[in-house]
Amino acid sequence: MNRLNLITLGTKDIVKSHQFFKELGFETSIRGSESSPAIIFFKNEGTRLALYPLEELAKDINENHPPTISTGFQGITLAYNAKSIDEVDDVLEKAKSAGATIVKEPQKTDWGGYGGYFTDLDGYYWEVAYGEDWEFDESNMLVIEDQ
Repeated sequence: MNRLNLITLGTKDIVKSHQFFKELGFETSIRGSESSPAIIFFKNEGTRLALYPLEELAKDINENHPPTISTGFQGITLAYNAKSIDEVDDVLEKAKSAGATIVKEPQKTDWGGYGGYFTDLDGYYWEVAYGEDWEFDESNMLVIEDQ
């Protein structure tokens, strides 16, 4: 087992979240109708992303005793690796225009890169970052070499 195929985000309002991500430029595929989707899959490069109603996701884990739905930082971030400093600024501005909250303005990082963070409509933290030495493969995935 050496791959991650799908990350599913539980969402409080799947229709609003879908609109938010469409405004960021994600292409999607809907199961169900536009006004009442059962699940939304992203047609992105690399690892797939999906939106699913939060309470239904909790029930999918354990129907009789679903995990407690809490707020606040859950110890997970999602990352978009940009190919330039300008792209970091553009993505964060686009996220803000779509309704995101910028929680860390773009700035130089302690590891020599440039980046910032936003939270989406459901409070998930997204890092948008650029590294001068980063390389990407033919699927636009960040190449991580052994050191």
